Amino acid sequence: MQKTRVFSGIQPTGQITLGNYLGALKQFVNVQHTSDAFYCVVDLHAITVPQDPKQLRERILDLTSLYIAVGLDPTQSTLFVQSDVAEHSELGWILQCVAHMGELSRMTQYKEKSDGKDSVTVGLFTYPTLMAADILLYQSSFVPVGDDQKQHLELTRDIAERFNARFGKTFTLPEVLMLKQGARIMSLDDPSNKMSKSNPNPQSRIEMLDPPDLIRKKMSRAVTDSDREVRYDPKLKPAVSNLLTIYSLSANKSIEEIEHDYQGKGYGDFKKDLAEILVAMLDPIQKRYAEVRNSGEIEGILARGAERARIAAKPTLDLVKRQVGLGSTQHL
Repeated sequence: MQKTRVFSGIQPTGQITLGNYLGALKQFVNVQHTSDAFYCVVDLHAITVPQDPKQLRERILDLTSLYIAVGLDPTQSTLFVQSDVAEHSELGWILQCVAHMGELSRMTQYKEKSDGKDSVTVGLFTYPTLMAADILLYQSSFVPVGDDQKQHLELTRDIAERFNARFGKTFTLPEVLMLKQGARIMSLDDPSNKMSKSNPNPQSRIEMLDPPDLIRKKMSRAVTDSDREVRYDPKLKPAVSNLLTIYSLSANKSIEEIEHDYQGKGYGDFKKDLAEILVAMLDPIQKRYAEVRNSGEIEGILARGAERARIAAKPTLDLVKRQVGLGSTQHL
């Protein structure tokens, strides 16, 4: 039986956060054994804003090392870099000619990243079409993402449906694969905003490679709510509810169990215990990361992944070009 195709990717910018791990990376790991999984380092998306070339190359290797450290197996999943597979860019251009200006201008992330800037790149405006190409190129059935990417998946489906209606059945319509709990981990300093690696305040997040003492410090400073009760109530107690979600996903305990454990106790004990849980969870990941990053094997893993990705992508791109009428030979 053919496995379901799954695709997702993360930009090699900033430091991967606990929110990225709990909301997306854990899903990557969980589905790799039951799916035909393609996981990409989306470096072309990273250059929609200025990047230092040397730093970008290092961060590509950093992110790949972290992929493996959290449990992605290169023999089970296809791990590769987006720009190593030219089919992404080619299909991205074709889909730019299918997408509409209006729908791109409504994208929340474009509005957020362009807000207050005198000028932005065209790529920042059009990158959702490249994201659509990333997904559609592999005829992906599911895309494991956090809640903040749901709008992009909806746009991808709209573009695919428009292309299929105009040129004939070509693309599989992907579905969002999202955790019921933890799809959106919020900031430690402001529970109305998601935990983000681009937030200028490092106190707002736990980074996957933060040392133990820094994790403890950040957790001790995490904002809480007015009363002293450790209780899950996203509307009335958003800060503590966010910490309870993190605790639940990190300790593999239900929120009800955690609430029971901290009846009559204050936030101090709760946050100290959560800090130790995070330190214990991240310690083996950090050790594995250091081992992989220093192994000298990352380039080879990515080269083999890119070759597998190109083989998987070519039939879709050939079909697209045939459907649209592109190229000098139509027998592709």
